[in-house]
Amino acid sequence: MTTGSTIEGLPFRKMHGLGNDFVVLDARARPLELGDSQVRAIADRRTGVGFDQLLIIEPPQAEGDAFMTVRNADGGVVSSCGNGARCIAALVMDDMDKDEVVLETLAGPVSASRADGDLVAVDMGPAKLDWQDIPLTMEENTAHLDLVVGSLSNPVAVNMGNPHVVFFVDDVDNVELSELGPTIETHALFPKHTNVEIVQVLNRSHVRMRVWERGVGITQACGTGACAVGVATARRELTDRAVTVTLDGGDLHILWRDDGHVVMTGPVAETFSGILDRELLT
Repeated sequence: MTTGSTIEGLPFRKMHGLGNDFVVLDARARPLELGDSQVRAIADRRTGVGFDQLLIIEPPQAEGDAFMTVRNADGGVVSSCGNGARCIAALVMDDMDKDEVVLETLAGPVSASRADGDLVAVDMGPAKLDWQDIPLTMEENTAHLDLVVGSLSNPVAVNMGNPHVVFFVDDVDNVELSELGPTIETHALFPKHTNVEIVQVLNRSHVRMRVWERGVGITQACGTGACAVGVATARRELTDRAVTVTLDGGDLHILWRDDGHVVMTGPVAETFSGILDRELLT
């Protein structure tokens, strides 16, 4: 096992999906363990590298091609990351010279494939809609939560490997998400905290979204959040089951299939690579 005190010359890649940015570490050849403080050190945008999530590629544990571990900027482990899955899938497909791979995650396996125009499509699995699966601290109708925080009310709750709560507003740019986001994230209704999306419906096939990510804050994009939004808008019959979600970082295409699975298609990008200095992690 490699710990922060003995890491020497650890390579990393910096990637992003629509501005949702990641540091990617490859632990397929040797095991890697990082404490919360070490993750926070890498995440620091002034003294570290900076990221929304840290993604660690590990050997598969079952029938997949690789296992993806996701850590938030605060060090916490999360079950899934949609934009991150696209990035890791692109790397693994290139490494294995394949057009389709299966990534194992704490939320279960996700399949990914190459799509038109260098895009990557990821089957994020079925949306979970029961109140116990979100989870909530009490039984409620997840299509209409009895929740009011400031100017936001009557949201939809969806679990896409991690919990999301989706609010509908007339203008997403007029919502003080930086103030309301942390209050909603840690609300007593959500025992594991929650991601927060605010959505403006433009038409039956196009919505605008902003996001407050659990353990991170406001980000340019959130893949599982976009999936949750696609499900929430369809549940409210505000859009069709195929919808383009415009985030601060760009567009994701979401399809909530009739079998309950949610497919997300979007771009990936690698911006630079480097070596983590041991001093950063001590």
